[in-house]
Amino acid sequence: MDPHLLRTYVTVARLASFSAAARDLGYTQSAVSQHVAALEQDLGAPLLTRRPVAPTAAGERLLEHAGPLLLRLEAARADVARMAAAPAHGLTLATSPTALTPAALAALPPAGVTLRVLARDAVPAAVAAGTADLGLVDGLAAPSDPLPLPDVAPLTTYGVGEEPVGVLLPTAHPLARRAGLRLGDLADARWIDAPDAGLPLHRLRAANGGRGFRPALRYEGTDVRVLAALAAAGHGLAVLPRSATAGVPGAVAVPLTGPRIVHRVELVHVGTPTGAARALVAALSPGR
Repeated sequence: MDPHLLRTYVTVARLASFSAAARDLGYTQSAVSQHVAALEQDLGAPLLTRRPVAPTAAGERLLEHAGPLLLRLEAARADVARMAAAPAHGLTLATSPTALTPAALAALPPAGVTLRVLARDAVPAAVAAGTADLGLVDGLAAPSDPLPLPDVAPLTTYGVGEEPVGVLLPTAHPLARRAGLRLGDLADARWIDAPDAGLPLHRLRAANGGRGFRPALRYEGTDVRVLAALAAAGHGLAVLPRSATAGVPGAVAVPLTGPRIVHRVELVHVGTPTGAARALVAALSPGR
């Protein structure tokens, strides 16, 4: 499949309009129609209905493949460009909010850093596509276990830190005076679903055998302070790494004692880092 045709098809499907896709891509509307028709001829199946513009069953299936395919192409282009270009003096670091631990902050160069705080799954994609030199991703894992990351490109990943996690709840909560809490005892509690700011509920649910942890509130932001304030105000519980729970007004963090899970941070890069990126890799993982 011609990637130009595939990109045109994805844009038309996303915007549900040939004319809007033409404006977005900088093509004429007839060129967009020709691209989609050529792709349909190549695949031997209609991909879009025309009135209204919507994917057919075959088109829906193609969309499932198109995102990863186009991202892989972008990653390949960025990888080759990265090898051919002169080493950059600056550093762009993509990170999920809670991956930027005190150790990572201390290791940053004194100047020339661009920090991009992204949703957790977007960090590996940014590194693969070349919009970031390095990435820091985090999540819940058993001690020393690697994180399950999306397969977007041949990435190099390794752990750069692990720390205990705690359940953040208001100081007046009945469980606030406990020395520790077991995950299974909290399955039916009120939870905050904050997939990009906190540690995802689906990981807690998986660690509890796939049950419980229904959200009372969903927060679609990346500011950990907002998530902590919501927990302190009683809108639901949240699990955070120990370093992110210190000094939250009106809240207390009770250690999670079972099952044994930790907050793990991994460094992600493509190829061999150079310049400031190589220095940061060395600072975060001196044994490498």
